[in-house]
Amino acid sequence: MSTHPPRSRTDAEFTERAPAASAQYALVPARTLTLETVAGRTGLHPELVRRFVALGLVDARRDAAGRLVFPLTAPATLARVERLRTGLCLNYASIGLVLDLLDRIARLEAALRRTGARSDQPPWT
Repeated sequence: MSTHPPRSRTDAEFTERAPAASAQYALVPARTLTLETVAGRTGLHPELVRRFVALGLVDARRDAAGRLVFPLTAPATLARVERLRTGLCLNYASIGLVLDLLDRIARLEAALRRTGARSDQPPWT
């Protein structure tokens, strides 16, 4: 039995041994959409979709070939962006703020539903 306290690993040792949190394995194919598919489903020009990615309004990543790939939720997100832009005449910075607030509200409402908390006030939506 050792009398020495357990040695904690350094950050470098941890990152060398621990698998990445976002690691994808070949046995489980990732479900993504290409830029062309997203543009076709939303009716937006691919350059406008690229601009939305650059502005951070829609999530995307690069595949091994360097092409943009999108999560399956991207068309719905882009539709929401377009509704905010045309319906409320918001600029892109405002749209980013509104999207963040709507996501925060959705998370808070989901947390309330999970806890079973009830309010005497009617929901604001």
